[in-house]
Amino acid sequence: MIKILLCGIGGKMGANIVSLIKDDKDAEIVCGVDPRGLKAEVPVYSSYSDVKEKVDVIIDFSSPAALKDELDWAVKNNVPAVLAATGYDEGQLALIKKCSEKIAVFKTANFSLGVNLLVKLVREAAEALGENFDIEITERHHNQKADAPSGTALMLAEGANAAFGGGKNYLYGRSGIVGKRGNEIGIHALRGGTIVGDHDVMFAGEDEIITLSHSARSKRVFAAGAVKAAKWLAGKERGLYDMTDVLENL
Repeated sequence: MIKILLCGIGGKMGANIVSLIKDDKDAEIVCGVDPRGLKAEVPVYSSYSDVKEKVDVIIDFSSPAALKDELDWAVKNNVPAVLAATGYDEGQLALIKKCSEKIAVFKTANFSLGVNLLVKLVREAAEALGENFDIEITERHHNQKADAPSGTALMLAEGANAAFGGGKNYLYGRSGIVGKRGNEIGIHALRGGTIVGDHDVMFAGEDEIITLSHSARSKRVFAAGAVKAAKWLAGKERGLYDMTDVLENL
């Protein structure tokens, strides 16, 4: 039985993970960390320094603000960490990489298995279609999402750009008289309603269009991916991992 420490246990994603693991025969949540000190069916601590339980892996669906204390505790206790928060700055990304030299760290911009498969398919399509097709990415999210474009849209752009050695520029939206296309990948963000997350990658060629798409219908798909990642990461050697490593073992 894999013992999980859930950081952000009081949030919406935390609630999804708690619900998913409730009847899981292979994993259990033994404690949580939340600065608000919420009450739950397991002990919830306001700080990592207060954690008493022995755990096999951390799942973090909180915010970048928790990162340093979390990784300090994880390295000290040799506990792998699944990082599901978004919005890390350059310094935090460097810290993640440094800590992955001591413990196993799992980080991805999107925990949906379907999205990560889409990234792989986008790269293969870009390799096959080459310069004869223009690439445009559109992402749609709910009206409360703070950042744009989404991290997933950037993942898809990077997947496509890998086919060109990273040589294409990213153009975020189009406004005014912009002239003809250059050596670019267009990325466009839409916000409205309660859309969980939709992503389309259009390859537009002469007289034909190919579109690869993914639509998330609930946040449970991200929670399920994080749980799968935690089960996969527990017991792994030090290193920085992502969903491509999980997909290779499906």
